[in-house]
Amino acid sequence: MTSLLQDLLGKRGPGPRRGIYSVCSAHPWVIRAAAEQAVESGSFLLIEATSNQVNQFGGYTGMRAEAFRDFVLRHIATAGLPPERLILGGDHLGPNPWRTKPAEEAMRLAEEMVAEYVRAGFTKIHLDASMACGGDGSSISDEIVAQRAARLCRAAEAARPSGEAPVYVIGTEVPTPGGATHSLDHLQVTSIAAAEHTLDVHKRVFQEQGLAEVWPRVLALVVQPGVEFGHDSVVSYDHAKAEPLVRWLGTQPEQIVFEAHSTDYQLPHAYKELVEDGFAILKVGPALTFALREALYALVHIEEQLIDEQRWSRLPQVVEEVMLRKPADWQAHYPGTAAEQKLLRVYSYSDRMRYYWHLPEVVRAVDRLVANLRSTPVPESMWSQYVPLQYAHMRASTLKPDPESIAIDCVREVLRTYAAACS
Repeated sequence: MTSLLQDLLGKRGPGPRRGIYSVCSAHPWVIRAAAEQAVESGSFLLIEATSNQVNQFGGYTGMRAEAFRDFVLRHIATAGLPPERLILGGDHLGPNPWRTKPAEEAMRLAEEMVAEYVRAGFTKIHLDASMACGGDGSSISDEIVAQRAARLCRAAEAARPSGEAPVYVIGTEVPTPGGATHSLDHLQVTSIAAAEHTLDVHKRVFQEQGLAEVWPRVLALVVQPGVEFGHDSVVSYDHAKAEPLVRWLGTQPEQIVFEAHSTDYQLPHAYKELVEDGFAILKVGPALTFALREALYALVHIEEQLIDEQRWSRLPQVVEEVMLRKPADWQAHYPGTAAEQKLLRVYSYSDRMRYYWHLPEVVRAVDRLVANLRSTPVPESMWSQYVPLQYAHMRASTLKPDPESIAIDCVREVLRTYAAACS
């Protein structure tokens, strides 16, 4: 029996191809935006948690898999999306959070995490064992990656509840979560030889480890289609460069698609080309919270002109103070002088600010900003100045002049381009 995602994506043949975008965020307003967009589009919604966000120790969100599931269900219910239209996935599930530990210890922890995700009802599982762990040296072979992926798959299968069986995503050329931290001058599309070798090695290892019956549920292969973003630049999709890989996919007997990571910030036509070329799963994360930050900081400009200074939310200052006080989630990623790092903390496409929105002092500042703007009339012409796209929606009576609704609509502007490409 095929899974829901396989039915949606895994059929080749004449006619336009279908895709699905994967929302990788734990921000409640992003979840609400994604659910509202799915309601409007009449589509399924794929939301994924990463191993750093959500794991058996809480991750940086403080949530385990079951808690994240319930959190998402609450927010999609508010948006009016039926739970049967939700697909939950686990992204980069593997030893990454514990990669500094010895490999055996890191893998045991990864097995526990994958099992928790599956028991909680997550049905799309990205088996990511592509990173070296303590004692591995600087890199590991495709054979070791496949052996560890199969080990994680066995843990997932052992934890399966009744109901829909999970599908799996594999790959060895997995981009860095959250965007590149190095120069993008030499970005290469995955070669046919590398894709073919990865698929062959994983299939053989799965068969050797008693997972032959699971192999038909390997839905997707992560490859590098030639898209990426750095701190202040984006590598745009080039169909011509990816064409050999696209042709190779068409020759494969397996009902498998490509999964494309780091698709944030592409131009709208690129998403349509990616889906048509077989990159059926498009991952998006930082671009959504980047858009949310843009919206909130625009609202601060309005607040500071309409509200007494003593009542200001001071949201940008609060975020900056918290990031300086707790630098662990950005310091290793943002190089340069103090002045350059200050700009990156706000404007980097990698958006490390997303790790701070859930902290109590930041939540309080956002709540104050919203309350301030709800307490005073905002001239229509100010909306035009600071949120022009949302101003147009307000003029068309499709959006209320409410600060929270406006911020959520700014996130939806990103999702609308994905939805148009995937429908």
